[in-house]
This record gives sequence, C-alpha cells and structure tokens, in this order.
Amino acid sequence: MSKIETSDVLLPTEEEIIQRARDMIPMLRERADACEKARMVPPETIQAFQEAGFFRILQPKRWGGYEMHPNVLNKVLMELARGCPSSAWNVMVLGVHPFEVGLLDQRCGDELWGEDNSALVSSSYAPFGTVKAVDGGYLLNGEWLTSSGCDHAQGGAFVGGRVAENGEQVFRSFWIQKKDFEIVDDWYVVGLAGTGSKKLVLKEVFVPSYRSHVIGAYDEDSHGKVNNLYKMPFFYVFYAAVSSVIVGMARGMVDMYIEHMVPRQNINQAVGAAVNDPFIKSRLGEAHAKILGASARVLQNTDEAWSYASQGKLVPLEARIRHFATNQFTGGECFEAAHMIFKKTSTRGVWLNNPMQRQMRDILVGANHITQNQDNIGDLLGGQMLGNKLPVPNPFGVKA
Repeated sequence: MSKIETSDVLLPTEEEIIQRARDMIPMLRERADACEKARMVPPETIQAFQEAGFFRILQPKRWGGYEMHPNVLNKVLMELARGCPSSAWNVMVLGVHPFEVGLLDQRCGDELWGEDNSALVSSSYAPFGTVKAVDGGYLLNGEWLTSSGCDHAQGGAFVGGRVAENGEQVFRSFWIQKKDFEIVDDWYVVGLAGTGSKKLVLKEVFVPSYRSHVIGAYDEDSHGKVNNLYKMPFFYVFYAAVSSVIVGMARGMVDMYIEHMVPRQNINQAVGAAVNDPFIKSRLGEAHAKILGASARVLQNTDEAWSYASQGKLVPLEARIRHFATNQFTGGECFEAAHMIFKKTSTRGVWLNNPMQRQMRDILVGANHITQNQDNIGDLLGGQMLGNKLPVPNPFGVKA
C-alpha cells in the first residue's frame, strides 16, 4: 500500500467501525481455539482487522489514519474480545502504537509509513534491557519480553528503558525497526496464549534521538504536535485500551454463560431448568452489573479527557490521576465478575472443549497486566485526594 492521506478516502463513522467489530464476533469465536493452539493470531484475522480499519483509528491523518475519538478504539476492543481475547489484545497493542507515533518527530512516521502506511508496530515497555546515551542517540542491548503481536509487526517495535540524563534516571520509549531485533518464541503461558507475546533480542542497536520520547512526559512540547487527538495523555490512552479489552473478555463470558444455562437442566428437580435457579440468575445479574460499571467508567473517563484534548487543551493533573487510577480497577472487577459466573457452570465449565474455561484463563492473565495494578494505585489516588505530594518517580511527569 502506497502512502495516502486520509483526506483522499472516506472515513467510517463510529457506528460503522464498531459494527464491523461486532460482526466479527462469530468468526473470532470459531478461530479462538486454533489461535490459542498456534500461540499467535492467524494472519488472515490480522488482515481482516486491517481491512476493517481498526489499526487506523488512532493513526495520524498525515499517514492515512482516521484520528478518531479514543473511545472508538475502546468500544471496538470491547466487542472483539467477546469473540477472541487474544485477537482483541493484538488489536489493542498494535492499534495503540499509531497514537504513540503521533507523539514523535514526524521523521519517524515518514520512515515507518512512507512506503506502507499499514505497517504495524508491537512493543515491550518494561525496562528489561539496557540503554546507554551516546552521541546522537542511544545504544540498546538485551532482551525485552512479552511483545504481543510481534510476528505481525513489520514496522518494528517500541521498547522501554531507563537511561541516565541530567543526573536522574529517565524512562524512555524507543522505536526500533524490524531489522534491529530477533524474535525468540518463549510464549508458553496459561492464558492469552494466542497473543504471540514473544521475546525481542537486541544487540548493539543504535536509536537516533528523534525516535525516542519520555513516556511519562505530558506538556505542550511532548503532546499535540500533530493535532488535538495527541493532546490525550499516552499512558491514559494505553491503559484505557487494556481495560477495554478486559471488559470485552468479561462480556464474552456473560455471552457464553447465557448460552450454557438456557438449555441446561438443574440436578435439583425442585428447580428444574437452570434458568429458574435463583443463584444462577443472581450471579449473572451481579456479574453483569460489575462489568457494566467497569465499562461505563472507562468510557466516561475517556470522554472527560477528550473534552479537554479536543479543544486543544492539556488534561488537568487531577483528572489524569483519577482516570489513570480508577481504570486500573477494571481487571480485578471483571475477573471477579467472570469467576462468579464461571463457578456456576460446575464441572461442565472445566472441559477443554468448553470455551468458557479458555475465556476465564484469558481474563486471569489480562487482569495480571501491569496496567491493572489496583493494589498500588489506590494509595496514589487516595494520597492525592488527601493532599499528599505525588511520589518520585510517578507516571505523570510531575516533580516533587
């Protein structure tokens, strides 16, 4: 695909692109078992996502993207994960990185998408490897784990690392090209196996300065260089997308639970049909309420942040902290909801030919992601509400 501007093509509406995701749920459910066994999303599924435009939602228009409201991606993820959590996870990771490219020097986008503006980028942000500042840029070495969708990322990857600058350790993200790393298949896991989150190995890779940014930075210099979409805080956009996938996984569990229970007969003859069992009904209602609450919070937080960014304003610190923190409770809440109804499937739910056990394992792993760290984040949010200074370092780029 040659370079094109979005002004030359017809942009889908929010409703159209979300419906495309909804229409894919049956196909994704059919492929979910094969996806898990292959430990990567099938190329034909990635191609279907490309054709649906999912990876263009947050891509800058300069390189053929749609520059849509971030909730469009969040809502797409909430639908796709109902069908196949691993496939949706790839859309989340590969679909967020076009936003990050919009924060970098435009030379990066030109280099990445100059010949093919559909090229995808994976990532591994945890600072596993080493970074050394050198003349004109940085030298990277080491192994970076869990790069979801890396098999499909012909555009390379973002990797994270800490580097000494001006007497302090700075957490940076670096865009590296496909030729700069080797993929090592070490992704043998209990859930989300289909994400293909393999290891990247780098040896003496030089990254010029313009291909890097400080991940936690949030000011006029670091955001909003392309248009107002990029006034949104990167950390927030990324964390909200992860939360949205997990909401979709939990919604998928509800779908399967209903399909499982409607024809089922209860061993208790006094109750008869399972749908008459008060506990089966009450667990479903409570689980559904938890999932709806988590979904509404993620979407509302994003809408509030967008109300500032869409006007060309930076999102205030108080709102950023609240959004960043409260979204991290999504994984725990959705896991509780899914586990609540999974237990009511009794022995039938544990058979490997029952998709509910795979959905449950995927939710378990999704909820373990660092973006869902509810244990630590409550302290940060509560401390801010009580007037405490933010800790150093913090994910907001704020100094004490």
